[in-house]
Amino acid sequence: MKPVVYTGTSISHSEARTILDAEYLPPVKRNDIKKLIKSSPDIIGIIDGVFFDSAAVAHREIIEALKMGITVVGGGSMGALRASELEPYGMIGVGEIYEMYRNGILESDDEVAVTFDDGTLEPLSIPLVNVRMTVKRAQEMGILTDEQAFAVVDITRKIFYPERNYRNIINECVKKGIIADSEKGKLFDFFKENEVDVKRKDAILVLKRIKEVLN
Repeated sequence: MKPVVYTGTSISHSEARTILDAEYLPPVKRNDIKKLIKSSPDIIGIIDGVFFDSAAVAHREIIEALKMGITVVGGGSMGALRASELEPYGMIGVGEIYEMYRNGILESDDEVAVTFDDGTLEPLSIPLVNVRMTVKRAQEMGILTDEQAFAVVDITRKIFYPERNYRNIINECVKKGIIADSEKGKLFDFFKENEVDVKRKDAILVLKRIKEVLN
């Protein structure tokens, strides 16, 4: 049986198929794994999952899969969060986001949550973790001061996750006096052209790790 991978927002199914031959399903939700393990797949990949719109995948579902001898690899988004929590049970975690959760740098589900189109699975908002990494790049390149960088992330964290996009973030920063109105166009262009999509990078690592396990 082909590996089964839950994704679609961190990386599209069409792009994922160019990396790994697998059965691709939408972001995982409560009871999906419970139903899937009845067919006894050899490998399950968890990249994306639902968070707040409906019940998230339960720890016990994944633990049950692991107890059955099914290899479960996670990273990128929900997969990174669950892998950091279930590593003692044998779940394999990969990627930078997984490491940040594992080391306590990230703690909240909110860091990776996005809203997405139910039909296309295309993300409609930007995850906080991507904003963190993009702001870090702006800081390193001298586009933002250390104080500004901290404030931009803090403001983003306070924006409800479905409404997180660079235009809303920058407008809030202008309102709070973090950046000048005259600089918002320049900063918006920088964010769009230099966004660090760490979720996509980690999703690719999950697919490559599954490929390694298969070989």
